[in-house]
Parts: sequence; structure tokens; C-alpha cells
Amino acid sequence: MCRWSEVAQNPVIHVNSASRWFGDVQALDNLTIEVPQGAISVLLGPNGAGKTTAIRMITGALTPDSGTSRVFGLDPGGSDGEEVRRRCGVVSAKPSLYDRLSGWDNLRYAAELYGLGRKVDDRIREASTMFGIEESLDHQVGGYSTGMKTRLALARAVLHGPDLLLLDEPTSGLDPESALAVLDLIRQMTGDGQTVLMCTHLLLEAEGLADEIIILQHGANLVSGRPDELARTYWPAPIVRIASSDEAGLDALGNAPGVTSYEQTDGVAVATLDRADRTPELVGLLSQRGVPISSVVPFTPSLEDLYFAVRRDSGSTGDEIDPPEDSSGRPVRDSLPAAA
Repeated sequence: MCRWSEVAQNPVIHVNSASRWFGDVQALDNLTIEVPQGAISVLLGPNGAGKTTAIRMITGALTPDSGTSRVFGLDPGGSDGEEVRRRCGVVSAKPSLYDRLSGWDNLRYAAELYGLGRKVDDRIREASTMFGIEESLDHQVGGYSTGMKTRLALARAVLHGPDLLLLDEPTSGLDPESALAVLDLIRQMTGDGQTVLMCTHLLLEAEGLADEIIILQHGANLVSGRPDELARTYWPAPIVRIASSDEAGLDALGNAPGVTSYEQTDGVAVATLDRADRTPELVGLLSQRGVPISSVVPFTPSLEDLYFAVRRDSGSTGDEIDPPEDSSGRPVRDSLPAAA
């Protein structure tokens, strides 16, 4: 876990008021984000929110039309690009691998580019073992499954011991057990001091993994921060759910002391309280009235609850669609779906 007091002073990534256009399509809109050292930060948002464009700008593959992007205090899209890339490991949603080469040769080629020298064989064995592909390194990559290719791309990304990992949908194509193993390895990396910025559209994947979340929409940052702190801004008061087969009896909670709001649906009452220790009083009130209680559950907002609360606050009406891209990363205008 990172030292949050240092975030503002020493962010690994600092994107400031960055905008990026592809023709008349604005992919990033005055985007500002900071990624703290030694933490897992997760970019969330619907398709077309700007997550992949943001990652590509941070790697230096794209430059902002306005604003700035800095990684380790350096300009990834300018003269500092080589130094930034040397300190980063990147896994894209569709990693580029050499299908005609073996897994070992793919990793060896990357190791030579990183200048690993005599350590290359040891690093290849270590990285391939980390991601469970050591038994397949002699095979041609063209015969790998999608999941195996993802594992190879992850091994390649950590080969040189980078300070920063940029992961775009890192569990894409993996079976549930392999995906869980990869997420555990990501946690382990930040324990060793590395920083991770990860894109995902899977809220359950981000749950319990993210030290910090950044929710994007239309290329802009809706909110960012620690999930628990953000949740407290949306649900500042304690909430309890009480279920009973006696729906009419439950409604006595609506006028109970300390209940600031109340609603009930199909025998499940949701009560917002002025303080958490009111719950035993509510249970006692129902018991005195002979109302049977089947469950009493304090409401703890999940990342999914938080995500949709933020999107609802923003006035979102639905998910956007990622524009198709050509080989240079520019949207293919003729392929865009017609507006509804």
C-alpha cells in the first residue's frame, strides 16, 4: 500500500489538462490525473471513455494536443521518451507478439532491446515462471491460446524490472483461475515498490485490487481517489437493510427515532440512520411489535455501487462505443455506427 501523504508531492504520473483529438472526435477532454508511487490505480469507464487513449499518451505513443503528460517528471512524448519507456512495462489490450518465433525468442528479443546483457537467460526463466508459461517457451507463439499470449505479454512487460506497469485489460482472454493468479501477481508487484496503472471494464476485477480509482467519461475525469473515501462522500450516513415477511410491520421503521430516510420494497427495508448504533434500537422496536426479522445487514457500498452512483451523478444516459481504429490508432470514421 502506498504512502498517501506523498501522493501530491511525488506522483509517478501527472497528466495536467490534457486534450486529444482525432479529427473531429475528442478522445480526451482536459484530463487531469495523478498516479501515486507504489499503488495500484485503476482507470474505469465505459467504452469510449478515453482509457486506452490515456494509457497510450502516458507511454508516449500519443502526444496531447494541449496540456501536458509527465511520467517520473519526464515528457514521454518528447526527448525523454526513451528514458520513460526504459522504466515502464506495457501490456496492451491486443499485445503485439511475433507469432513465427518461439516464446523464448520473443522474450529474448525484448531482453536485448532492454539491454539486459548476461542476465537475460535468468530473467527470461524468472518472468516466464512467474506467469506459468515456462513449459511452453519452446513452442511457436502462433500456436498459443489467447490466454497464453496474454501471459507472454505480461512476462515481457516485467522482464526488465520496470518501475511502472501500464496494463490495458491485463486479464483479457484468461480463464478465471489464471486471471486470479495474474491479479495476485499485480498485488505482489506493488508490494515490491512498483507502481501499476491498469485499465479494466470489469468492476469485480477492480474490487479489492485498486488502491485508487479514476473514473473517466467522454475523456474527462469524473472522480478520482481511494474507493473508501469516495464512498463516504456518496453515503456519508450509515445505512441498514432489514428484511421481514411482514411488510406492513416493517413500515414502523419509517417513524423510528434516528431514521433519516426510509424505503421498503418486497419486504426489504432500507433505512438511513443518524448514527450506526441505532441498529439495535430498530431491531428492538420490531421485536416489540412482533415483526419477524429474517436478516439485518449493514450496507457497505461496493465498487459497482460507487461506479454507478458517480455515473448517475454525471447525468450519464448510457455507454459510449469505442471508435474502430486503423493501424496508426486513428478512428475509422466510415465504420462508426449511426446515431440512434
